[in-house]
Amino acid sequence: MSNVSQVLRPRRRPQSAAQAKSEAAAQTSGSTPLKIANPCVLEARQLHKSYRRGRNSVPVLKGCDFRAAAGKITAILGQSGSGKSTLLHLLGTLDAPDEGEIYFDGERIDNLSRKRRDQFRNSTLGMIFQFYHLLPELTALQNVLMPQMIQQGFWRYFGNRAEMRRRATELLTRVGLEHRLHHKPSELSGGEMQRAAIARALVSEPELLLADEPTGNLDRQTGTQILDLLAELNYERGLTIVMVTHDEAIAENCDAVIRLADGRISD
Repeated sequence: MSNVSQVLRPRRRPQSAAQAKSEAAAQTSGSTPLKIANPCVLEARQLHKSYRRGRNSVPVLKGCDFRAAAGKITAILGQSGSGKSTLLHLLGTLDAPDEGEIYFDGERIDNLSRKRRDQFRNSTLGMIFQFYHLLPELTALQNVLMPQMIQQGFWRYFGNRAEMRRRATELLTRVGLEHRLHHKPSELSGGEMQRAAIARALVSEPELLLADEPTGNLDRQTGTQILDLLAELNYERGLTIVMVTHDEAIAENCDAVIRLADGRISD
C-alpha cells in the first residue's frame, strides 16, 4: 500500500478528444500532429459569495477565478474556513454566486433554470462528499441506482432496470464492494460508505467529478485506498476531477493546485 504522499501522482493518461482529433487529422494530411494542451473544461470568473449571520453579511469568496483542465486532477487547497467547500458547491451548481460566472465546456452554468441545472448535475456531474450522504434506508446497490431512477423516471427505469442493476453492480465491484451490495450504510465502514458514494457518483458516467474532502472522515490507510481509486479512475477513463483538500501532500501530487486563503486565490 502506498503512502498518502505517493498517491495521485501525475502519470501518462489517455488522450483528450482534442488531441485524438488532431492526430487523426495529421495522419490524413501527412503532417506532424500539433501538441494540444488539455482544454479548460471548468472555469469560474470573479466569484463572490456571502452568507447571512444574524444581521450581518459574512463574505466567504471575494473574487475567485478558477480553471480546471479536462482529464486532469485539480486540487483546491486551503485551511478550514478559507472558502474551498463554498467554491466547490458553486462549481457544482448546488448554490449560486452573488457575483461572477461559471462555465462548463464553454456553456455558462451558474444561471441555468432549475430544470436544466438538475439535468446537468444528474447527467454530467458526479459529486462525492466528506459525509457520504447515503440514504440510510437503502442498500448500497439501491443507493447507487438512485441517480438513475431520478434521471430516467419510473417507467423508463422500470424498463431498463436489469441493465441499470448490472451497471451498478459492476461499479460496486470495481470499488471493492461486491460482497456488500445488499448492506445498508449502518452495516458499512466509513471507507465502504465512501466507496459506495464514489460508485453512486459514477453511475451516470459523468464528465466531471467533484470531491469535497473525500478522505476527511477516514483513517490514513483507508484514505490512501480511496485516493488510489480516484487516481485509477482518472487514468483509466480520463475523468476530470476537482478535489477539495487541506492536505499539502495530497494536493502537491495532483496535476494542478489552486490555493485558497481568506476567500481569494493565492499565489
